[in-house]
Amino acid sequence: MEIIYLLVPLSLIFLVVGIWVFFWAVKHKQFDDMEGPAHRILMDDREERRKLK
Repeated sequence: MEIIYLLVPLSLIFLVVGIWVFFWAVKHKQFDDMEGPAHRILMDDREERRKLK
């Protein structure tokens, strides 16, 4: 039963940190372009590699 006195405040601290990290990510625009990286990996970049040679 005494472990509850440790686990409840600890879980509240984790909750506050998780909410803070979420709002930090939104503020720093981490969720603006969710599809760009997925499409970028499929794009053919052979022409760009040829230009570099």
